[in-house]
Amino acid sequence: MIQVKNALQIAAMRDAGRITGEALLAARDSLREGMTTYELDKVIHNYIVRAGAKPSFLGYNGFPASACISINDEVIHGIPSKKRVIRAGDIVKIDVGAYYRGFHGDSARTIAVGEVSDTAKRLIEVTRESFFKGVSAIAVGNRLGDVGHAIDSYVVENGFSTVKRYIGHGIGTALHESPDVPNYGTPGRGTRLCNGMTLAIEPMVNVGAEGVRELSDGWTVVTADHSLSAHYENTIALVGDKVEILTLIDPQF
Repeated sequence: MIQVKNALQIAAMRDAGRITGEALLAARDSLREGMTTYELDKVIHNYIVRAGAKPSFLGYNGFPASACISINDEVIHGIPSKKRVIRAGDIVKIDVGAYYRGFHGDSARTIAVGEVSDTAKRLIEVTRESFFKGVSAIAVGNRLGDVGHAIDSYVVENGFSTVKRYIGHGIGTALHESPDVPNYGTPGRGTRLCNGMTLAIEPMVNVGAEGVRELSDGWTVVTADHSLSAHYENTIALVGDKVEILTLIDPQF
């Protein structure tokens, strides 16, 4: 069942979204060549806790860290490690969730470390822009198929592939709520959008084919063809017939 939020619940989600977005900014500002993904995870963990919140991901279905940190051909759910060193030329996906006063925020970014290839730069840009193409299709009375179609069409037009095995989701008192929010779809089909809906929209985009596989650690998802992948996510709310992006703190990020 879809949990439509009232004004007080949306206000609480704004706070959770703000903390989530600020934790991502802290990660961006700390990210550097030579640090480990474990160190980056600690930056995120410490920021969320200092803000009076709890990391949404820590312990979620057994996940052992506060953020998912995935590099290059890793799509999502990378486990931070003291052995994984971030190097120049990497593209690093950082996925963060914060639970505050009964509600979750969820957001992800892909960040280039030092000089990266032109293909990597364009992948990051297209993935980010595909999110906003999806947002542009959100309106009361529209359907989730309109949103997914807008994302996937833009990705394909730019020569990349949309990951279809993993999708976005509703969000609120639970990290993952109904409805499912695919990054592809048919216009005019799917769940109808209404005021009070809160969604995590998160395109995952590959340079190569859309296929992915899960590694033996039970979490990390990589591209099947080892091509680069990017991820961009925000928590949004549909309020007063307008879209609020609750986790977007820096409009350029």
